[in-house]
Amino acid sequence: MSLENEKRPSLDDMAKSGDHIESVDKAAAVDATVAANVDDIPISMYVWMVALCASIAGMLFGYDTGIISAVLVYIKDALGGRQLTNSEKELITSLCSGGAFFGSIFAGNTADRLGRKPAIYLGCFLFVVGAILQGAAYTLAQMAVGRVIVGFGVGSAAMIVPLYVAEIAPSKARGRLIGLNNVSITGGQVIAYAIGAAFASVPHGWRYMVGLGGLPPIIMVCMLPFCPESPRHLVYKGRLEEARSVLQKIYHGATDVQIGAVLASIHAGCEEARAISGDEGGWSKIVQLHTVPSNFRALLCACGLMVVSQISGFNTLMYYSSTVFALVGFDSPTAVGLVVAGTNFIMTFINMMLVDRVGRRRLLLMTVWGMPAGMVAVAVAFRFIDVDVDATDVQSGPVTAPAIVVLVFIIWFVCFYGVSVGNTAWMSADFFPLEVRAMGTMWMTCSAWASNVIISSTFLSMIKGMTMSGAFGFYAGICGVSYFLIYFFYPEVSGLVLEEIKEVFQHGFGVKYARNLRKQRKQAIEERMRTTE
Repeated sequence: MSLENEKRPSLDDMAKSGDHIESVDKAAAVDATVAANVDDIPISMYVWMVALCASIAGMLFGYDTGIISAVLVYIKDALGGRQLTNSEKELITSLCSGGAFFGSIFAGNTADRLGRKPAIYLGCFLFVVGAILQGAAYTLAQMAVGRVIVGFGVGSAAMIVPLYVAEIAPSKARGRLIGLNNVSITGGQVIAYAIGAAFASVPHGWRYMVGLGGLPPIIMVCMLPFCPESPRHLVYKGRLEEARSVLQKIYHGATDVQIGAVLASIHAGCEEARAISGDEGGWSKIVQLHTVPSNFRALLCACGLMVVSQISGFNTLMYYSSTVFALVGFDSPTAVGLVVAGTNFIMTFINMMLVDRVGRRRLLLMTVWGMPAGMVAVAVAFRFIDVDVDATDVQSGPVTAPAIVVLVFIIWFVCFYGVSVGNTAWMSADFFPLEVRAMGTMWMTCSAWASNVIISSTFLSMIKGMTMSGAFGFYAGICGVSYFLIYFFYPEVSGLVLEEIKEVFQHGFGVKYARNLRKQRKQAIEERMRTTE
């Protein structure tokens, strides 16, 4: 429901042919989707299957970023006949994130020009090539090239899948469906740790670890022909009948009036987007992101939460948890890391199930406080552990009580991280209006990988210069500040249709406005239900 009280065209007008749809006002079309009871339509199995297929790319994202933790422990002298130095370990870890930064940029342009699905196909190709190069590497240089190419694939997947799923998902399930991709990411990390543990004692087992990353993208390529192109991309390109056909599959069982109302809303939003940006290129859209105040506020919110999720300390656990647990004395550091990854998987699943019911903002404010608490406990426990941070070949030793405390509170931290920013940060693709959505999602993903590069390339140096306690204390400070940033600047958009969210950021950061808008929508739906009884 719009906050304005101006006269709207009737629902029947919303549902007519494409020729008439061109004259529909966007706010009126959004109101029509509410009046058409579209939210009452059950989420079809087709939608879940499409989201599940797209989420294979998320699983690869998790696998390729998580598997390096085990590889660093077991690669030993396989590259060049000598142990890797800490700097070389940071290099091959951070190169994946660096490649992902540029991969997300390329995917953003591909998604706008060619469509969402071609960008996913490209990511699958990169995953396969990168896996082959890593598995066959006998030099540091070849391993580095393989990590960069896999990074291109990871960046492409991280950018395009949330965008694609956001554009096919009905508004009432958008958080859950995007969350399914995030569950796949954490599931990929769990699989990575399990594979790492399984091949730990196999000669040259690390080659199998990285090489197995080439199988899922082949499966995904076989499934993609059964998935539709984004209906919003189709409408933007003028392919209305194709978009109508896709919407009929997404809203299975919907009437022609309901499909017409949804199509009218999308078409009106596309017309507004075209009027704003026309056929301008990617650079012009990036300029719009930074010069149009509402776009820039959306960008700050999306990128801000993403940066917090990446530099909060979690990714040090994904990349270096096996190293950390070996340093504190655990005999099977990769298996212990699997417990951490498994915890994150479970909590991400819980987030997926709760986010649409509870709301993103409320769920964040209820859980983010646990992250700094966990990091402070870890930092204090490390004060009582003697860690040799200069060791290149990490050997396990006796497990002490402080080491147990480290494990317990790392799991504590991961519990709160997984149910809060770890999942929710990737849902912000819907913050951006259609004309800049691909570029905004690209920029959000770039902020993830830029901060990821910083984390992955500095952690071993940080623990050497600041000690373990200092490094985790630093992460605790970042987590603490994030709570206040979320409280003051992060609006609640759960349940709003994509064409409606733009209004939120036209009113500052929209925290209060979004709350009132959602309240009025709820009242309108309740009133409609009373009148139909």
